[in-house]
Amino acid sequence: MVSLFDGIENGELEQLLPCLGGRRVLFDEGEYILMAGDRADQVGMVLSGSVLVFSDDFWGNRTILAHVERGGLFGEAFSFARVECLPVSVTAAEKTEVLFINCERIITVCPSACEFHNRLVRNMLKILAEKNMTLTQKIGHMGKRTTREKILSYLSEQAKKAGGESFTIPLNRQEMADYLAVDRSAMSKELGRLKEEGQIAFHKNQFQLLKAELR
Repeated sequence: MVSLFDGIENGELEQLLPCLGGRRVLFDEGEYILMAGDRADQVGMVLSGSVLVFSDDFWGNRTILAHVERGGLFGEAFSFARVECLPVSVTAAEKTEVLFINCERIITVCPSACEFHNRLVRNMLKILAEKNMTLTQKIGHMGKRTTREKILSYLSEQAKKAGGESFTIPLNRQEMADYLAVDRSAMSKELGRLKEEGQIAFHKNQFQLLKAELR
């Protein structure tokens, strides 16, 4: 579901897209979509595939800020904040198609005063609010003191999203370590301990929480 266009019918969308100046671009897995330092003047919408939003420090240490799947947006906060240059980079996590929209076209009423524009702005405000909540959750994970607590906090959130004790996470091991800002080796060892203790079970990206209350 493309939340930016929620409540807008296909016929209406055909009228709306031209005034947004949208353009579609295909990217291969691992290809850069946006790079830190690029101008922050466009919003990206994932039409298919998924993307990773991350930042690298001076020494090349990477922190994954978000994994954006089909229907999700990226770059909107920096664009609307009128940040001159992007402080983050975005790559395709798999073969991905992106729709780029100029941010000014979203917040500025088009010359034809199309009736769908107000709905679009309301949808964007909702998306920004939801992104703020997601960031708060990430801060909650990273605020835990130990690697074990960070892992359990993240897995608990994923279980709640899935609505059950079994779920599939969207990140591989390195991406999960980068997202939680922990050492990959230490994280892998902690996952192994949790499995030995019977608190979790996993195979690749498929996980299961085995106890109602985790230490």
